[in-house]
Amino acid sequence: MTTAPAPLRGIISYPVTPFAADTGDVDLAALRRLVGELADAGSHAIAPLGSAGESAYLTESEWDAVCETTLQTVAGRLPTLVGVSHWSTAETVRRARVAARHGATALMVLPQTYWKLTEAELEQHFATVAAATDLPVMLYNNPGTSGVDLRPDTVVALARKIPNLTMVKESSGDVARFRALRDRSDGTLSVYNGNNPVALEAFRSGAVGWCTAAPCLVPRWCTELYAAATRGDDARADAVLAQLLPLLKFIVGHGLPRAVKAGLEIQGRAAGRPRPPLLPLPDEETRQLRELLERLGGAEALEVGAAGAV
Repeated sequence: MTTAPAPLRGIISYPVTPFAADTGDVDLAALRRLVGELADAGSHAIAPLGSAGESAYLTESEWDAVCETTLQTVAGRLPTLVGVSHWSTAETVRRARVAARHGATALMVLPQTYWKLTEAELEQHFATVAAATDLPVMLYNNPGTSGVDLRPDTVVALARKIPNLTMVKESSGDVARFRALRDRSDGTLSVYNGNNPVALEAFRSGAVGWCTAAPCLVPRWCTELYAAATRGDDARADAVLAQLLPLLKFIVGHGLPRAVKAGLEIQGRAAGRPRPPLLPLPDEETRQLRELLERLGGAEALEVGAAGAV
């Protein structure tokens, strides 16, 4: 089996979208800071406007501003993966073209639906969006948020019909799917993990990247997990994951926009409140999050861990 080169690999970091505390408007200055921090902290790619970025709650002009600001801030230093999903095919196409115009490396498309789509409708949607630019496309399977579960056979069938659909972000949590996607596509699909708690299992099952908002809070722990996994240092990878897993489970379980923004506030890097109907993380959960972050201890604890005392 010949594996196609992956357009992206490693830690693909998803910034939240900051909102101003007083007006609730998108805070582009805070976004520039956060994106710059993610780039400087060792991320291998930056992925704005995913679920953590509250893209579903942005107006069209806000979406455009976040896309442009993020890509300008990255300025070609790293690859970029822009989430272009929308309820309608027409708006998804428009977003894809905006992202391409501003220099995106690749596009991510979630089947964001209200009505349950048929296989023919899904195929038409993905094919139309993919044809709007010449950028590689990542199909995003997240049944927990979209209500649509794109199983490996369906994904592979779509990829065979859509030439630039070359990647899939698998977020169901079913680790067996990583290998199934690679095997059934004869290695032509690059597979990425989008389910934080199974990050290490995913790498060991052939995922080439981890799509995650966790680097907003603990970037060096994430890059260290990837480094240990890719060099085959099982003991180190297991030790890092053991420390990181409670935080990963917490931020997923409490909703990424709520939890990550609360964590940024704890760290003195405020990104505002999530946008209604989302509410801020409650006080008791914020206390728990503070304890988790303190337990990890930031960069110092990671350096100690590298010496064998994680």
